[in-house]
Amino acid sequence: MSQIAKIIVAAALAVVGICGVAAQQSSDPSNSSSANRMSTAKASAGETMADTKFMKEAAQGGMAEVVLGQLALEKASNADVKKFGQRMVDDHSKANDKLKQLASQKNIALPQDLNAKDKATKATLENLSGEQFDQAYMKDMVKDHKKDVSDFRRESKAAHDPDVKQFAADTLPILEDHLKQAESIAPAGSTTASVR
Repeated sequence: MSQIAKIIVAAALAVVGICGVAAQQSSDPSNSSSANRMSTAKASAGETMADTKFMKEAAQGGMAEVVLGQLALEKASNADVKKFGQRMVDDHSKANDKLKQLASQKNIALPQDLNAKDKATKATLENLSGEQFDQAYMKDMVKDHKKDVSDFRRESKAAHDPDVKQFAADTLPILEDHLKQAESIAPAGSTTASVR
């Protein structure tokens, strides 16, 4: 074989080798940028789902606080319970408005009605009056705000969306204050039982 033929064959083999390595890399998902984009998209979807779930639960809980606060204004016999009910209506209405605005920016549809658990709580409280209402309502507020504080604290640290994280962080001190106030109003030793 002539020297030129050997060079051509060697060059052809080199090209085939390079093409083979390139083909192998593009078919190997661990080296593929499109695979990396897909896994990032899956992670983002999971992160977005967690933040969306938090927003929907926060909206549901906020709605319940307003409805039950309005009920406390009608049915409570204790002035502190009535005052607390008014605070629930005021503070949670403001938080709900901020959450609705945030959800609108993120194209997330929030629930528009109470969930079954909150409807049952409302129905139970509607059948009570006077001191019975006051005690049941405040027990529920303590239990509910313990959960809210825990959820908002976690979201204020772990949310993936910075706007959701900020909403949780801004709302957390208000919920912590609600919990302290509810615990101070609730009858001693009665914070473990609840209608919810």
